[in-house]
Amino acid sequence: MRRLAELQPGRPGSIFTSDLSVNEFLLVREAGFRPIGLVLGSSIYHVGIQIGRWGKNQELDTLSQAMYHARELAMTRMEAEAAQLGADGIVGVRLTVEAREFGSDVAEFIAVGTAVKADEAPPGGGSWRNNKGQPFTSDLSGQDFWTLIRAGYAPLGMTMGTCVYHIAHQKLGSVFNNIGKNVEIEQFTQALYDARELAMARMQAEAEALHAEGIVGVQLNSHNHRWGGHTTEFFAIGTAVRPLRPDHVIDRPQMVLSLDD
Repeated sequence: MRRLAELQPGRPGSIFTSDLSVNEFLLVREAGFRPIGLVLGSSIYHVGIQIGRWGKNQELDTLSQAMYHARELAMTRMEAEAAQLGADGIVGVRLTVEAREFGSDVAEFIAVGTAVKADEAPPGGGSWRNNKGQPFTSDLSGQDFWTLIRAGYAPLGMTMGTCVYHIAHQKLGSVFNNIGKNVEIEQFTQALYDARELAMARMQAEAEALHAEGIVGVQLNSHNHRWGGHTTEFFAIGTAVRPLRPDHVIDRPQMVLSLDD
């Protein structure tokens, strides 16, 4: 809190901190936002134990909940720092998981970004903050953030969904039958499809809660962490956006061709 107090906008001698590159910093300023300071949130989390049945495809609910809750703690703490600074949003957010030496089931979840303050209210009035009254969050690059604002859209928040899934082992007979053959392993295909679908649906539900028009920059990643080859986490994340005006239409630049004789 002492560090954040020294970053308060308008305080004599205050300087901003940022993890934006030079190009990103200049484009964020061009979009009408001033960096205030680097904000972060952290959660060191012990992930519980849940065993999947050997021959069954199933979500491991305890692990899914742990992975989501740990990230949510890191994100809300970062947002709290931004709110303390009076920021309108956070850009360039990075959300990472790092294994620590405290134990095989302990990891640190870290959220880091640059808090920004808008030079003026959005077109049509209102606030840059989302419908929950929190500073918006975005993992878009400075270049993509500039393009989004210039096109008449605003970020609402990073939305995410996770699913830790146990993929059934093949029966011994199936393993032998498939030796030397090109053949789809249907239970593996279905398991991975179902797990990704659960992660995507949960991310979309978060966007709906923010009254978003859509989600841009979606990333769908898989992580084994330390669970072994048949247990995988699928993690979906993106930035929910809304038009700045209800009647907004994106201007399409006209192409002019010059033909020489």
